[in-house]
Amino acid sequence: MEKKETRIDKYLWAVRLFKSRSSASEACRKGKVIISGNPVKPSHNIAENDIIIIRKPPVTYTYKVKCLLENRVGAKLVSNYLEDITPEDEKNKIKPESGNFFGYRPRGTGRPTKRERREIENFLE
Repeated sequence: MEKKETRIDKYLWAVRLFKSRSSASEACRKGKVIISGNPVKPSHNIAENDIIIIRKPPVTYTYKVKCLLENRVGAKLVSNYLEDITPEDEKNKIKPESGNFFGYRPRGTGRPTKRERREIENFLE
């Protein structure tokens, strides 16, 4: 008996895209999870073959739902339920050598100051 629908927040947590279900729900409420071009609420039901777009600055990830589940699975099994279709140029944005990586600090500059840390947090929200 396979399920036809699953809540988006449960699914994102189950396939390990977020560390907790509450953080997945929060991302949905902030409009960072998009399906069919529209931001979704945590209670939105998804189906197989849906395309999920998740904005985690500076990268926008794109995934295709292969199979539905509600319980968290091991990291090795995630590929059975989710297909990563994020373009390579998006993935390269998080590499320090690309120059687009926001968190990159030149060697020897030390830790960010309290003010710099707050600016970084405000930028990422």
